[in-house]
Amino acid sequence: MNIKFEKMTEKDISNLVQIMKRAFDYDTKIHLGQETGGPEGYDDGTFLRKWGLDKKATSYCIYLDNVLIGGTILWINDNNENYLGTLFIDPNYEDKGIGTKIWSKIENMYPNTKVWSTETPIFSHRNHNFYVNKCGFHVIKIENPKDLKEGSFILKKEIA
Repeated sequence: MNIKFEKMTEKDISNLVQIMKRAFDYDTKIHLGQETGGPEGYDDGTFLRKWGLDKKATSYCIYLDNVLIGGTILWINDNNENYLGTLFIDPNYEDKGIGTKIWSKIENMYPNTKVWSTETPIFSHRNHNFYVNKCGFHVIKIENPKDLKEGSFILKKEIA
């Protein structure tokens, strides 16, 4: 499995938006029964332009065998307590162990990391399984636990 990361640039946004929209809409459909849904701007490029192209972010396009399959936005901090802003892959490539290999590659790229943190929607059971059971994160807080749309799991992974 040849997974490659390339720095995200403006020229990548239109292709990434299509993948991000498919990924988030798929998740929303299977968990909430709605056709569309994701963070503000996920479907028109404003999310990726705001966060992915932020000078403080470390953002990548993710390729599998030279095919663009997703992207990630990381916040790599001087104190080695890093944040995963987003990680998305095309639904056609999910449930094949690719996401786990991508996460492993990210961890290997930043070996000085002491803590990884992230959050994910409360409704996304597949994300919970991925982060907790596949990647080793722990739920440390649940925000808005009674609100399926606005609620989120706050996750942390301490590196030994």
